[in-house]
Parts: sequence; structure tokens; C-alpha cells
Amino acid sequence: MNIERTPLPGIGVRHTFTTAQGRRVGVVEYRGEDRRDVTHDDLDDPDSTCSLRLTRSEAATLAGLLGLLDVVEAAAADDPCG
Repeated sequence: MNIERTPLPGIGVRHTFTTAQGRRVGVVEYRGEDRRDVTHDDLDDPDSTCSLRLTRSEAATLAGLLGLLDVVEAAAADDPCG
């Protein structure tokens, strides 16, 4: 999967990818702030974007719910030095 990284001068960085359904999903990381915005486009209106603002803690919780901990544990199990 290709992840696009776009610098947002004075704001931070936006990371986006396209899902199998053709939807654009992104995360905006704000420089120096404890927040992230999760964004996605509207299939009916490609010029429209919906967003959800999360604190760093909320973003970490969402990552856990999406399976990040499973990925980390699998990577640690595959580590020959671990």
C-alpha cells in the first residue's frame, strides 16, 4: 500500500492512502500539538472531506483497536535478536 506524506507548512504532516474501495483516508499530525485529525473523503462528493479530531492518547487507543498491538507483537516474535 502506498502512503503519501505531504508536508503542511506551519501545521505538520498529512499521511494519506487509498482504500480498496477507492476512498482516501488520512491522518494529519500537528507539529507541537497533542492531536491528530483522521480524515476521509465522501464517495458521493470527492471535494468533501470528513474529519475526526483525536488527542495523542485517543489516537493510540484507536490504533490498538485497529490491531496495531497485533502487528507489534508479530514483529517482535519475528525478531531474530528478540
